[in-house]
Amino acid sequence: MADKDTVEKFLDNNPQFAKEYYEKKVKADVITAAFSNQVQVKDPASYKDVSTIQEAEFIFELIKEMQGNNPMKNALHKILQRIALLIQADSYSYFGYRSRNGTPELSTVLFDVTHNSAYDKNTVNPNIEIVFPTDMGIVGWTAHSKKPQNIADVKKDSHFSDFVNKHTKYTTKCMLTAPIMSGKKPIGVVMALNKQSADEFSKSDQELFNKYVNFAAMVTIQAHTACMWDVESRRSQVLLWSASKVFEELTDIERQSHKALYTWAIKLGEQEPYKGPKTPDGRKEPVDESGWMIKNVLSLPIVNTKEETVGVATFFNRKDGKPFDENDEQITEAMTQFLGWSTLNNDTYDKLNRTEWRKDIAQEMLMYQTKVSLKEVQTILNTQDKFGSAPEDCDQKEMYKLLRANIPEAKSVELLEFRFSDFPLSEVDLVKCGIRCFFELGVVEKFKVPAETGKLKKYYSALEAFDMVAAGFCHDIDHRGTNNLYQTKSLSLLAKLHSSSVMERHHLEYSKTLMEDENLNIFQKLQKCQFETVQHLFEVCIIATDLALYFKKRTMFQKIVHLSTISLDSLVMLKLSVINVLEWCHIFRRAMMMTACDLSAITKPWEIQSKVALMVAAEFWEQGDLERTVLDQQPIPMMDRNHAGELPKMQCGFIDFVCSFVYKEFSRFHTEISPMFEGLNINRGEWKALADVHEAKMKATEEEKKRLEGGDDQ
Repeated sequence: MADKDTVEKFLDNNPQFAKEYYEKKVKADVITAAFSNQVQVKDPASYKDVSTIQEAEFIFELIKEMQGNNPMKNALHKILQRIALLIQADSYSYFGYRSRNGTPELSTVLFDVTHNSAYDKNTVNPNIEIVFPTDMGIVGWTAHSKKPQNIADVKKDSHFSDFVNKHTKYTTKCMLTAPIMSGKKPIGVVMALNKQSADEFSKSDQELFNKYVNFAAMVTIQAHTACMWDVESRRSQVLLWSASKVFEELTDIERQSHKALYTWAIKLGEQEPYKGPKTPDGRKEPVDESGWMIKNVLSLPIVNTKEETVGVATFFNRKDGKPFDENDEQITEAMTQFLGWSTLNNDTYDKLNRTEWRKDIAQEMLMYQTKVSLKEVQTILNTQDKFGSAPEDCDQKEMYKLLRANIPEAKSVELLEFRFSDFPLSEVDLVKCGIRCFFELGVVEKFKVPAETGKLKKYYSALEAFDMVAAGFCHDIDHRGTNNLYQTKSLSLLAKLHSSSVMERHHLEYSKTLMEDENLNIFQKLQKCQFETVQHLFEVCIIATDLALYFKKRTMFQKIVHLSTISLDSLVMLKLSVINVLEWCHIFRRAMMMTACDLSAITKPWEIQSKVALMVAAEFWEQGDLERTVLDQQPIPMMDRNHAGELPKMQCGFIDFVCSFVYKEFSRFHTEISPMFEGLNINRGEWKALADVHEAKMKATEEEKKRLEGGDDQ
């Protein structure tokens, strides 16, 4: 029999014969062996060199595999078998790259592939897969370094680990590995173990191995891209579902979570279940009598927008049998974010309900403290003794006479005068005077005002006069003894609730709260259009008492006063809309009238005005004490009790820069207000005299101090 060298020499010298023999005897076995799991090849060592045509046929078959079911594993199996025929190693494996809990790891996908091994035998059941981190073994180092490795003697390599050898009872001597990369990220590693006809893999073996790894990379990247598309598609579906469904159950967090987790479990389990052989891993016991076992767990915290953990979402056993990976983590993380937000919505909804309940309770308490009893009504009106009936059943004219009779005549007359003072009156008499104001306007009968509640009508309609008097009663209700600036600087709840005109808006809201009770709503009998008008006017009148707004309106009010002296014919000549101008002027006059009323104590007779000024100053000094102790700030002189001696001087400044303007301008076209302007000037004279006395006293004190200091020096 001829030896190997003789045969090779003959074939080299007779290439045509060699080609014909190969086409007839060898080619069919080579191609069949490359694409068949069952055909046995007599001598794979004789098939090392492959023609270009055969390569093309191999690639064509590879593409066909990629179009079938589970294309990646089938195609990879074919490629590994092809490499087995060409390189002749003991076995070949493919490890998939994944990450769990932020830790990268490798797991067996195809294991111990040979040139004729069966696909089902090489496919690894997820229940018995070999898993190890990327910082373990040469395969792990290949994924970590992202570089191919040709290890001639594994025992001499520092990265080698005998973990798999112990698991499989196999001895590894030499090794070829190559990473499969998707961009800069590894997605798998191909491995060849133990060269059959030599002690190590040659350079040509490595080149051929890397060549076919390129085919493996093409297949794996295509599968990885399809997987990522599927992941993003499921995530998009889940996010769309979450946006439309997760906020439906605003009142019950348990029902909301049940709906979310039930739907998400379906979304996560859409992968085709594993159909290969299944072997119990024996690592865990059934959790109950049903035999159900926990094989893998994915658990994530549910965190709200305040970064507070409000729950935990847990998933058990992926339906395809594989462990949860980083893609599952990303999808479920989106779900937990929505659950966190929706949990906050539930909490907010609950807090809103509780706030509403507290508000109702507070309103009940408020009504209890504010609303008078029937007994107290009779103490004030006494209709039961006089007429034998309740106030609402009495004739309004008789009621008016009763009010006048119940207040001493001297005090009754004073009610209609600018010099009216409430100091001599008791609380009951003061309430009677308030009720009389509405009777004097004639609105009690006209607007059917419940009885339990000058010449203003010359300039305002009955409805406007009614509204302005009611606003006057309410404009300082529930005052806290401090001004808007203090409320803002102290970051009070009122300042947080109202961004401007803090106290005025609180007075308005408090008044509206009171009038939500139909027994306290003096506007309840108005027609709808009248009620809407009154609501608007009521708000304008109360907000107008904010002096900060008064200063902004003074220049405009001066122009309005000027316009009021122009005849209607002149307005027409100026091409101004008479209706618009009059309405505009009317609104400003009404707002400024509220300011004039609010400051009216400055126009009262001196014995009244001086007493009111001291009461207001005492309130200011209390605020100054709070600024010094609570806010740690130095109060302005007006709020500082250490500057109490300067009160007369400050009152003169208050009259000159705040009060004088409004009464002077009003008296130009409301001649009835002239007594208020005159009273203001009289009071200024009194304050100026006191200021001069104080200034002279301070000057004398300073001179005496200097004289004494000079004597000490001598």
